[in-house]
Amino acid sequence: MADEVKSFSELKTTLIKAKPATAAETAAAAVGKRDAKGRSYATGRRKNAVARVWVKPGKGTITVNSKDEKVYFARAVLRMVVRQPLIAANRDGQFDVVVTVTGGGLSGQAGAVRHGISRALVNYEPSLRAVLKPGGFLTRDPRAVERKKYGKPKARRSFQFSKR
Repeated sequence: MADEVKSFSELKTTLIKAKPATAAETAAAAVGKRDAKGRSYATGRRKNAVARVWVKPGKGTITVNSKDEKVYFARAVLRMVVRQPLIAANRDGQFDVVVTVTGGGLSGQAGAVRHGISRALVNYEPSLRAVLKPGGFLTRDPRAVERKKYGKPKARRSFQFSKR
């Protein structure tokens, strides 16, 4: 059973006495999660889009749904959004990224890919979490389209009011 702690100073000493992580646990956390091919996987989501992302060391190519990044995301702004986590972590040009993305529009898909790349990088190299977390790359953006309500033409829009 746990001892009863009556003050904050006792709590501090109790926490200090807690068992530190073993060397094997620390080494496993430093290596990260990788499959047999040396890839790291993560899922990214934004609006209705879901991106499945694999990251592995390479020349820096990004492939989205078997197409080059420049072909799939034709607008420069979307390509910039996709590359943000790699640039923030100073890993641009060091990893090959393979993405399968479904649902939503191009903007939501770009946000989902960005979220997926960020999570995959942290799975590959856990030390990057300290860089990506403050930038907001690991946070899933919860905003989505509000549903349409009955008796209204859109989610909140009402019909024009007429007194007579």
